[in-house]
Amino acid sequence: MTPQTRSARSFTLTRILQAPRNLVFEAWTDPQHLAWFYNPAMQTPTSPIQVDLRVGGVWRQQMLVNEDLHYPTGGVYLDIIPDERLVFRWGAVGGWPELAGEHEREAPIVAVNLSDAEEGTQLELTVNFPDHLADEEVRNLIEGGTHDGWGATIDRVIHSTAFTA
Repeated sequence: MTPQTRSARSFTLTRILQAPRNLVFEAWTDPQHLAWFYNPAMQTPTSPIQVDLRVGGVWRQQMLVNEDLHYPTGGVYLDIIPDERLVFRWGAVGGWPELAGEHEREAPIVAVNLSDAEEGTQLELTVNFPDHLADEEVRNLIEGGTHDGWGATIDRVIHSTAFTA
């Protein structure tokens, strides 16, 4: 019997930002600076961005694609090391990905690691999918937009107003 190999259960994206780590961390955690997270092709919601920056705290912001499609997203913080690391279960109760009830077990874990780089800060973002999800489901999530979406999202942080403040 030939052993089966598991498909990729995660992906990592790396960017270099011309800003110090403390400002990059602030761009991810200060509601005044999190507007970069919005896709510029979407309308900007009027509801405030909420951040309770503590382990178990919630980050929540409304995504508004069009008048028919809008949802909360964000995460529940699992690990916080200021200016170095931010880990959260990606999603929101009543949002996407869904974090209510059993859906919480299906939510990806996102880790944002910051380190010094010659040009400023290296940002490494890793999205891990739960082991209980089928390989095909994980592959569909990654190829269906999660990888490209996170890539576009972290590309926007490069132009964050947090770095010009």
